[in-house]
Amino acid sequence: MSAAAATPPKKANRIGLEVISYKGARTTLCAGCGHNSVSERLIECFFELGVPPWQVAKFSGIGCSSKSPAYFLGMSHGFNAVHGRAPSVATGALLANRHILGVTLSGDGDTASIGLGQFMHMLRRNVRQICIIENNGVYGLTKGQFSATADAGSTLRSGAVNELPPIDCCVEAIQLGATLVARTFSGDKRQLQAILKAAIVHQGLAVIDVISPCVAFNDHEGSTKSYAYMKEHGQPLHEVDFVPSFEEIEVEIEDGAVREVTLHDGSRLRLKKLGGDYDPSEKLRALTAIHEAARRGEVVTGILYLDTGRKHFAELLNLVDEPLATLPESRVRPSRQALDQIMEELR
Repeated sequence: MSAAAATPPKKANRIGLEVISYKGARTTLCAGCGHNSVSERLIECFFELGVPPWQVAKFSGIGCSSKSPAYFLGMSHGFNAVHGRAPSVATGALLANRHILGVTLSGDGDTASIGLGQFMHMLRRNVRQICIIENNGVYGLTKGQFSATADAGSTLRSGAVNELPPIDCCVEAIQLGATLVARTFSGDKRQLQAILKAAIVHQGLAVIDVISPCVAFNDHEGSTKSYAYMKEHGQPLHEVDFVPSFEEIEVEIEDGAVREVTLHDGSRLRLKKLGGDYDPSEKLRALTAIHEAARRGEVVTGILYLDTGRKHFAELLNLVDEPLATLPESRVRPSRQALDQIMEELR
C-alpha cells in the first residue's frame, strides 16, 4: 500500500469545509500568550458549527489583541480600525448588512481606556455581534504599564503597586444593555468553547471578558491576571455545555441540577450547578455575584447574564432584510413629495 493511499481522509464540517478554511496567518504574538488560545478556540467553534467564514466580519482597534483577527478566519472580512474605535466601525458595517456576523477583538486598554465611550454606546444599542475583550491588565505594546482593568493591589514585575480600582467590563456590559455577558479564562478550553458557541448563535450583543495572561509583562507573582492566579482563584458559576440545534444529544441529568436555556436558533445552553443555584437571567444577581467574588479575591467565570428576549439594534431600527448596498436608487432616494413634506415640517 502506498503512503498516499494510507493517508486518512480530511475531516469536513456540515457545510463541507475543512478546518484549514477557518485558519488565518501564523501568529506573531509571544509564545504562550493567552490571545493565541482565544484564536484557536474561535477556529474550532466556527468550524464545528459550520458557519461560512465569508459571512463573518472581524473588527479590531490597536494593541496585541487587535492583531488577533489575522490569526483566524482568513476567508472572512476584516477591518482594523484606529485605537478604541472598533465598536462604531462594527456598528456601521453590521447595520449595512445584517446577515454578516461581527466579531470584535479588543483589549483592556482598547476597550476600557481610549475606547470606553464607544464601548458604552455599543452596549446600550445591543448591536448583534460578539465582542471579545482579551484582558491581561497591562498595555502589552507599550511595555506593560497597568491598564484600567488592573486590580487594586496588583503589582508589576518592577514591584510597582496599582492603587486605582479597576473598571469591570462585565459589570458595565450587564448594567448598560448587552444581552449575553460572560467571563472566562483563556486556559479553560472547555468553558471558553461553550461560551463562544453560545455567543455565535446569540441574536444580540455578546460580551466575553477573557482573562488572557500576558507572558511578557503580567504573568508573575503579584499579578491577578496571570496563569497561576487564575488557576488558583478562578471560581466557575457552573459547568457550561452547548448543544447545537443540528446535533441533538440525549443525556441523563439529575433533576434540578441543570438549567437549560433555548437560544434563538434552537440550540441549547446547559448550565450545570456547581455549589449554588444561579439564574443568569437575573441582572441584579449577576452583578452581586461579580462583586461578592471580587471581595473574596476570586474571579467568577461562566455565563454571567443572558437575555434572549430583547431586540437587537437592527431590529429596533426596522432595517430592511437586504444589505443596504444592494438596494436600488428607487428604494433609498426620497421622493420629491417626501422632501417637500420634510421641509414643510421644519418651517
